[in-house]
Amino acid sequence: MAELTRISAPDGVAPAAAYTHVVMGTGRFVAVSGQLALDEDGKLVGEGDPAAQARQVFENLRRCLAAAGATFDNVVKLTFFVTDMAYMPAVRAARDEHISPDRLPAASAVQVAALVSPDFLLEIEAFALLPE
Repeated sequence: MAELTRISAPDGVAPAAAYTHVVMGTGRFVAVSGQLALDEDGKLVGEGDPAAQARQVFENLRRCLAAAGATFDNVVKLTFFVTDMAYMPAVRAARDEHISPDRLPAASAVQVAALVSPDFLLEIEAFALLPE
């Protein structure tokens, strides 16, 4: 596993509660495109249900990371795109099923006007580092 250093409270910056301000390391870079709540047949999972969509998105992220030889332990950055910030508790709950609270990656949450289809409530992308 790549050796990652996490800095939750850089000098002069308020401590992070649900993410890590800085994650650094060396290794092979892995970028995982934004994942949607689609099953392996391309069908929407959880229409109108942000918790179900978040669980499916994290499962898709897990599978994509595995294809690159990575796990959530290798993730250094997550970007959450949601159509309503009210969905963030469901997103965090799904994240917490996969990532230990003491190993949180850097993160950004962005509310967007729309995703590729109005049926999608959220999309998440990930960046990871693997050992060289």
